[in-house]
Amino acid sequence: MTSRTIMAFDYGTKSIGSAIGQEITGTATPLKAFKAKDGIPNWDDIEKQIKEWQPDLLVVGLPTDLHGQALETITPRAKKFANRLHGRFGLPVELHDERLSTAEAKAELFSMGGYKALSKGNIDCQSAVVILESWFENLYR
Repeated sequence: MTSRTIMAFDYGTKSIGSAIGQEITGTATPLKAFKAKDGIPNWDDIEKQIKEWQPDLLVVGLPTDLHGQALETITPRAKKFANRLHGRFGLPVELHDERLSTAEAKAELFSMGGYKALSKGNIDCQSAVVILESWFENLYR
């Protein structure tokens, strides 16, 4: 069992949620949501977070439909974001199917804090947690 630190991103055109996790525990914690302008974040903000946490690997949620098929507009943009992360920071990046991560994140947040917990930033970061914990689960299968 390794103890890598993994950072995950839930890519969106207006907001990009992030989470951090430890491979040894298989758990993740929400970090922050980065505002994005037409899918482009402030890269300096992401760089600060990467420098602070020093992850060994980045995981980006790959949006697909319920059948796992690529979505016409958002799937290629999420892949481009993943490629840019790799290009800018030189870290390995993996894509991970994020089907239903937003619905699961909303349900978890609602159970913890009702409607007040359902802010866009909270949802995006909790989605990143769901993506990362799902990635961990796939590792151990």
